[in-house]
Amino acid sequence: MEQAASDLQDNHRQQNELQRQLEALRQEEKLLLDILNLAEHSTTVPEQARATEPEKAPSTDAKGKSTSRPRAVRAARRESSRKDKAPRGRAARRPLLGDLLLDLLKKHDKPRLAQELREELIEAHPDRVPTPQVVRNTLEGLVAKGLVQRHKQDRSVMYTPITSGGAVPDGH
Repeated sequence: MEQAASDLQDNHRQQNELQRQLEALRQEEKLLLDILNLAEHSTTVPEQARATEPEKAPSTDAKGKSTSRPRAVRAARRESSRKDKAPRGRAARRPLLGDLLLDLLKKHDKPRLAQELREELIEAHPDRVPTPQVVRNTLEGLVAKGLVQRHKQDRSVMYTPITSGGAVPDGH
């Protein structure tokens, strides 16, 4: 009888520990989802970003259900969350940096330096401020895909788009 009582007490202690671990994992998941949401919507204004910051972790009852908000509030939040997730995929996101750089290159007759393209990009898209290294890496990726040609002049590297016929625009 004593052994059964001891086992029951150990079981209860283990259940409590598992519930604490589960709650910690739930809080971590919520934080990670909030971070992911913020990253996906990084173009939002600061007030909107603050509105989506992670909240303090809600307290839970013995069954793991949140007790910090009324059920109607939680349901309304879930519904608005579904609405926020509606348009996903490439159509809902900002244009890729490579696409923007390729468009800028196509506007010029002569080869362009990565730094010049970066400056044009920042002027045309103030919300996009990639580092010079990111611009160079992206341009090199376009070279690897056969969309852009690299030209070396002394210690400078310049880029031109490759036209659909495979020819490079004159003037390089």
